[in-house]
Amino acid sequence: MTEATLQAEAAPCLLVDQLGFSWPSGQPALNHCSFSIPRPGLWMLVGGNGSGKSTLLRLIAGLLDPSRGRLLRPIKPALVFQNPDHQLLLPSCGSDVQLSLPPGLDAGARQRAVGTALGQVGLAGFQERPIHTLSGGQKQRLAIAGALASQAQLLLLDEPTALLDETSQQEVLELIRLLCSRPEQPLTALWITHRLEELDWCDGAALMERGSVGPWRSGPLLRSQLSPLRAGRAEG
Repeated sequence: MTEATLQAEAAPCLLVDQLGFSWPSGQPALNHCSFSIPRPGLWMLVGGNGSGKSTLLRLIAGLLDPSRGRLLRPIKPALVFQNPDHQLLLPSCGSDVQLSLPPGLDAGARQRAVGTALGQVGLAGFQERPIHTLSGGQKQRLAIAGALASQAQLLLLDEPTALLDETSQQEVLELIRLLCSRPEQPLTALWITHRLEELDWCDGAALMERGSVGPWRSGPLLRSQLSPLRAGRAEG
């Protein structure tokens, strides 16, 4: 994939234009941040702690309001947190996914939608399974099932593998890659990370520094240009 192809911006799935955000203390988090996601696929932002990655996702998700600039979100976003325990609220897998369903569905449609969402993430038959019995990787896939059940088409993934073991990291990467490359209704995913090895999975990658996003590049190219970034918790 050429860099010119990555820069194509016909009918973008997301447009961020001169976005700015400052905390109540006056400390800036984003500074004239501009980029677009040109088409469905898996897109990654890499950056160190304090670069503004998690704040950007929360702005796109609508959890924060920008201080300036504009956001165009033609497709529905859903945020998947780094720690799934922060977003799984009910005791069983099925009941938790039901929280994300759109209104107006009858009981039968709700049950079918829950089963479909769980099946898409490899948790078919888990409707009655207690959440506390799940592994970390299964919890993260359940959180993704909730996003799918909400009919979101733009997944915002905040370092979703940071708390997982190596096997679960691979499973989550493979799942998102599959969802973003399926022939019918491929999803768009914006994935933030500090793990350079994850860049090999994406359709395009960009470096985020000091509240701004650089140009899209191929994942392997950007990985080769960066030294390892210090691991740590995502910023709030």
